[in-house]
Amino acid sequence: MCYNVTSLKMEEKTRSRYGRKDMDIKMYIIAGLGNPTSKYHGTRHNVGFDAIDKIAEENGISVDVLKHRALCGKGIIGGEKVLLMKPQTFMNNSGEALRAAVDFYKADAENEVIIIYDDISLSEGRLRIRAKGSAGGHNGIKSIIAHLGTEKFKRIRIGIGEKPEHMDLADYVLGKFSAEKRIDIENSIKNASAALNLMIEQDIGAAMNRYNS
Repeated sequence: MCYNVTSLKMEEKTRSRYGRKDMDIKMYIIAGLGNPTSKYHGTRHNVGFDAIDKIAEENGISVDVLKHRALCGKGIIGGEKVLLMKPQTFMNNSGEALRAAVDFYKADAENEVIIIYDDISLSEGRLRIRAKGSAGGHNGIKSIIAHLGTEKFKRIRIGIGEKPEHMDLADYVLGKFSAEKRIDIENSIKNASAALNLMIEQDIGAAMNRYNS
């Protein structure tokens, strides 16, 4: 059997920059972070859950099966199999749910895991997409890094705005948006869903170019 050396080199370059090509993906594990129970519905810290709800709605996926310590739903996005997850472990233990799903599907964290979560370093309405990185003080991401043993997993960060100086951080992230700010957040959630589609259909570079601000 003969191989085109140039094509192989180009494929390897693509893999090293953005991860495995789409044809190699077994299952994308897409988790939005938040806290369970109605007490936390609509809070700043739960925009990851809100994003999963939007993604599920737009792609006809029901996220209602309790498995891997998360509410889960399987479906197809961009021609690829996906598992949507809303961990039910509470934010600080999110990694327990991700570890369970990654082990079950024998997934490659660097190429098949995408995390969506809130970021106080970004203003409301902004997105930041990254292929890897530190936790940046986010306890849910700290837990995922600890349980997966790597910082190399893709993430979509949704800006929730910086807390006021006088306010405790926990009170801020567990508080709710004003009606005006909620409009900005809903727009960013729609963009997060579109960015996810682009990441799956093309690659993370295309999503970063279009949606990072």
